[in-house]
Amino acid sequence: MTFRILVLDPIAQEGFDLLNAEQGFEYEVRTGLKGEELRRSLNEFDGAIVRSGVKITAESLEGNKRLRAIVRAGVGTDNIDKNAATRIGCVVMNTPAGNTLSTAEHAFALMLGLSRSIAPAFQSLCAGKWDRKSFMGAQLADKVLGIIGMGRIGREVATRGLAFGMRVIAYDPFLSDEAATKMGVEKANVVAELLPRVDYLTVHTPLTDETKYLIGMKQLDILKKGVRLINCARGGIYEEAALVEGLKRGIIAGVALDVFEEEPCTNSPLFGMPGVVCTPHLGASTEEAQTQVAIEGIQLLINFFKTGEIRHAVNVASLDPKTLDSLRGYLDAAYRLGMLMAQWHNGSISACQLNYRGEVADKDTKLLTASFCAGLLEKAMADEVNIINSEMLLRERGIELTENRNRELGAFSSSITAEVSGSGQRVKAGVTVFGSNMSRLISIDDYRLEAYLDGHMLFFTHTDVPGIIGRVGTVFGQHQVNIGQMSVGRATQQPGGHAIGVLNLDGVPPKVALDQLMAISAIEKVQMVELPALGVMPEWLS
Repeated sequence: MTFRILVLDPIAQEGFDLLNAEQGFEYEVRTGLKGEELRRSLNEFDGAIVRSGVKITAESLEGNKRLRAIVRAGVGTDNIDKNAATRIGCVVMNTPAGNTLSTAEHAFALMLGLSRSIAPAFQSLCAGKWDRKSFMGAQLADKVLGIIGMGRIGREVATRGLAFGMRVIAYDPFLSDEAATKMGVEKANVVAELLPRVDYLTVHTPLTDETKYLIGMKQLDILKKGVRLINCARGGIYEEAALVEGLKRGIIAGVALDVFEEEPCTNSPLFGMPGVVCTPHLGASTEEAQTQVAIEGIQLLINFFKTGEIRHAVNVASLDPKTLDSLRGYLDAAYRLGMLMAQWHNGSISACQLNYRGEVADKDTKLLTASFCAGLLEKAMADEVNIINSEMLLRERGIELTENRNRELGAFSSSITAEVSGSGQRVKAGVTVFGSNMSRLISIDDYRLEAYLDGHMLFFTHTDVPGIIGRVGTVFGQHQVNIGQMSVGRATQQPGGHAIGVLNLDGVPPKVALDQLMAISAIEKVQMVELPALGVMPEWLS
């Protein structure tokens, strides 16, 4: 099989070299696409790699049934509609490590440029002036550096700040006390706590609803007078109008921006103001960074299509080949459980609850839940469903989804139980995995049993009286339907109550045979359930 890769923005030659050396891949470079031309192109390829030039919108992904992976050669994925990609089952990945050092160095370069007035001093020289008095600077040593966002770049900036003799105060909702102590930084519990204390403030977070205008008009009243602000992350984290106001009022001594609310930006009230230095989004613009993100981005695509590895994804849990191998049996069982529940309930579903018990509770249950959702929606959706889009599609249908984990062992070392409700009824079933890949049904509603979870399955509930199994076998014998496997289970341990029989058939029985079963007085319900044959997995799992 040959996978086709679309290159939407220029990337370093080293990325193309990787593709050229890999069998089973071909690529085309189509830059500057937009609108209908972009939509048509994306429909022709299995994967795409983009930088920041092309915007992949919901419109450009509409109706796409082929694209399975988009890689952003860089960190920010603002130019990709991740919800639209998720909806069509397309994984979105980025390359967070490739430009880490270059961006951290650029943030520090801007910090130094602000402190020593490098840009205006040079402009003064270019104008034929030798003016030392107008450019009195400030040293970084002994100053307080505030960092919001302690991911890869934030940590590298902290390391450099400490090396310059600065005190570092950091805020990140996931920064632990132990990690802060180990790095030698002081931890702030909230952003507002560090704003009155820092001489320099740099941000290294994505642009979200929570981080938009993190520094705005309201924050001007609590910023330390004379603070210098740096942003090499995303435009919009600082409110540019507030920066202008802060400079005019003397609250802010300097502003250094590499990113802007609207890009490209060639006209801003900040440009030309004293104490301002700006660059046109150059944080990752080094030869080393561009080479690295191209290599990393192409490698992500190659690994995804060759091994199923999902790394640095922004719209689904990451999944490496080792984890995939260890989870494949349970992913398959969860998928089959979802398909079973959709047919067993056979009505409008409003809520699903998944319960993981035993060793499986320590695994990546989010992926298992996604696999269950894919099975549940398999027959209900015209579009393809996979572990990338299944949970989103489920929730979009108004179905409530909950997940519980219990590490205590039950009757089995691991089990997954699902409860599905809606239309006035609630059904449940449980599965486990024997060995590494043998899915087994271990319970359905109130019945305990052990049945193969594949192929043509016939369920019949009945009064627990002698002769039922023989009469069922006789009916199928008359219609030349072979029974491959059989399992029975009781609701209680006492005979004479209610029981269930599960048959794995070699073929689909005719309707007349099912009618004959229902005519047996002790049988209460007969239902066929169709599952994949033994060993057959969906494409996204195999």
